[in-house]
Amino acid sequence: MIDDCDPEGATPLSPDEKDGLKAKHIRTRGELDELEQTNITLGVIKLRKKNGRIDSDDALNVSFACDLHKDMFGRVWTWAGEFRRTEKNIGIDPLFISVELRNLLDDVKAWVEFETYPGMEATLMFHHRLVKIHPFPNGNGRYSRIYAEFIGQNFFGIKQVDWGGETLNVDGDIRRRYIEALRSADGGDYAPLFELYTP
Repeated sequence: MIDDCDPEGATPLSPDEKDGLKAKHIRTRGELDELEQTNITLGVIKLRKKNGRIDSDDALNVSFACDLHKDMFGRVWTWAGEFRRTEKNIGIDPLFISVELRNLLDDVKAWVEFETYPGMEATLMFHHRLVKIHPFPNGNGRYSRIYAEFIGQNFFGIKQVDWGGETLNVDGDIRRRYIEALRSADGGDYAPLFELYTP
């Protein structure tokens, strides 16, 4: 059983979700983080191979979104790439995940087509809305940042977003400011998020 020393704002797993851990020898949060990071790195390498060679119809659909999560976490969790079925401390009702994710991806297609927002703002809004939906049992923050950066690079000309590196995954000032900015965006005020990440 994995210990429950989660950083602030982390999504706790249900007992059934914890049972989906493929590496049964994992006992601590540190061991789990290390295993997940290795899998995430492999998923990012696969994703980067698609940079500049994918159109919005391919990258902005539910199948791509689920495959990306599976690429990032599939060696760790049996449920990787599958929408969560349980309520969490964050996220919408699980029954609406598929519809809301499809709506978000369609919105981004329109943002691209009509140049609705500056690139960095569109990238950050996509990230926030994806986190707010919280499609999967775990890994949503890391997944949303990587997916948002991919969208930013491929459709909005954003080179990179400086999220704060590994310090964003542990309790501290950077994580606190990030979570506060996301909560402000939940209320419709994107200014703190834009200020935090817009150069």
